[in-house]
Amino acid sequence: MPALNQKPPNKKSALSGLDLASFGMAMLLALFVQDYFADRSGEKKIDFSEFRQLVQQDAVSDLVVGPTAITGTIKASQGREPHPFSTIRVDPQIADELQKHGIRYRGEPPPGLLYTILSWVFPALMFGLIWVMLLRPAGTAAGGLMGIGRSRARVYSEQNIKVSFADVAGVDEAKQDLGEIIGFLRDPQTHGRLGARIPKGVLLVGPPGTGKTLLARAVAGEAQVPFLSITGSEFVEMFVGVGAARVRDLFATARSQAPAIIFIDELDALGRARGIDMPGVGHDEKEQTLNQLLAEMDGFDPAAGIIVLAATNRPEVLDPALLRAGRFDRQVLVDRPDRKGRADILKVHLRNILAGDVIDPDTIAALTPGFTGADLANLVNEAALFATRRGGEAARLEDFTQAFERIVAGAEKKSRVLSPQERNIVAHHEMGHALAAMALPGADPVQKVSIIPRGLAALGYTLQRPIADRFLVSRRELMDRMTALLGGRAAEDLIFADVSTGAADDLQRVTDIARDMVVRFGMTAELGQVAYEPDRGSFLVGQTPAWRPKNYGEGTAEAIDQATRMLVEQAFGAARAILERNRPLLEEGARALLAKETLGAEDLARLKERLLNPRLPLNERPARKPRLAKQKEEGENYHASS
Repeated sequence: MPALNQKPPNKKSALSGLDLASFGMAMLLALFVQDYFADRSGEKKIDFSEFRQLVQQDAVSDLVVGPTAITGTIKASQGREPHPFSTIRVDPQIADELQKHGIRYRGEPPPGLLYTILSWVFPALMFGLIWVMLLRPAGTAAGGLMGIGRSRARVYSEQNIKVSFADVAGVDEAKQDLGEIIGFLRDPQTHGRLGARIPKGVLLVGPPGTGKTLLARAVAGEAQVPFLSITGSEFVEMFVGVGAARVRDLFATARSQAPAIIFIDELDALGRARGIDMPGVGHDEKEQTLNQLLAEMDGFDPAAGIIVLAATNRPEVLDPALLRAGRFDRQVLVDRPDRKGRADILKVHLRNILAGDVIDPDTIAALTPGFTGADLANLVNEAALFATRRGGEAARLEDFTQAFERIVAGAEKKSRVLSPQERNIVAHHEMGHALAAMALPGADPVQKVSIIPRGLAALGYTLQRPIADRFLVSRRELMDRMTALLGGRAAEDLIFADVSTGAADDLQRVTDIARDMVVRFGMTAELGQVAYEPDRGSFLVGQTPAWRPKNYGEGTAEAIDQATRMLVEQAFGAARAILERNRPLLEEGARALLAKETLGAEDLARLKERLLNPRLPLNERPARKPRLAKQKEEGENYHASS
């Protein structure tokens, strides 16, 4: 998107600079001419030793003794006319010593006026040349070295913003909230006839990749006003006071082009809460920049038609002074799209590639729960690459399936050769996941099982796709998910009477689910309906600071650990019981995996029809119990109460 053209240079200033350069060149030329003719004044230059001889011969007259030179006239002799001369003085003591030995000598003339001036001017010219060639490009983005305090915002004119709401899909509620902003900018009299005022600031909040920046540009495109875009990190530099100066310059530029939209991306880099990292310790430069932003947002008149849009995926770290009414009056959530939203986004991106007529965006949307707009754009691009790689005329549904697997599980690593024993373990491990998931109604349906290595460390994978977007999950469904995750470890324990490191990621995920059930969801009778810890993740991304204090004692911490372990043991016992009842089916499926390397939905559907008594009651005791008597007693009480 091309930036606005800069203002033409001031002709008066340019002419003044040209006149000054011409005057300087004329002065240098005059000095050169003067020095040239001074050397050709008709005086005869003689050595000082010859002058001493002429003095001894009484052959000179009209002498003028200066600080460095002696001028005079050589007398007429033997028919010659008298003529002027000049010589450079030499120290009398040195001259007497040299005279005794009959040595011819002369003095060194002082530098001329032109040389003296050039000795001062030339270094200044060289410094200016170095500044132009080296230092000025380093500060070009900020208007040169002297313009380091100027705003680095990219300014786009209303004619050059081609993005509109038609290019933004899957965020209908956000577009509706921002529609009022567009109305105020287009027709402030109509929208303010009842006394309503335009919001000063709008904060776009959402996970990465949901289209916050695109939505901000679409607002500017719909309103047809100038758009000033800058990121939060571009305000702060190593020089103190630069950030505050850039904030002032940004708002001054916006006022000169009002009505206009200021968009600050990654606001958390600029507006981070003061003292959030180390309480009591602040960063002076960042705080000065933030204070200047707060002052500017308080100072401008909403009637001027300036709207401040900002985007962040970490609203929990923003300073409360930014979020109060009168600054960012409105917060708009740009969340992950639902199934309909994903289908609308896919329709937008499918226009950019050659896709077959049989591709249904709703079908692809059903395969991609949790995907953001950026993820869907990447999916469409990967599908087009897969179609190009196989030499197809257009992208097909299987290309999208392969692209989905590449994004979720990583690229296939067929060059990674496993030993027969490792392949056998991986086959039983993945088939254990598949059978446990197929036996439990609360687990996501299994679509594919493969023992082809993928990504960095995955030696195989079991692909499960949820039927629909879920917002609430019951306790039974969480237990079913844990049971399906532990199906691989249970299969290794059942078939080989040993376990491998292949379940490391499964154990981590199971432990996280079990601990959340205990400390966040209140799903254990022993610990009651109490939330002992907040969400480990922040509102959108990130983690809780490590210095956050715990709100429970050591006894409660021990009870939490025991309850978490018992949930995991219960899920493991359920998975092992399912596989024990279906051991022949487990071994048959593992042999099929070793032969085909990949089992699709049809193969898995035939296996599912043969499952024996798949459902294990939730309160049934696991096959393996803790070894310690105390733990055993606690585990039995826990299962009984569950």
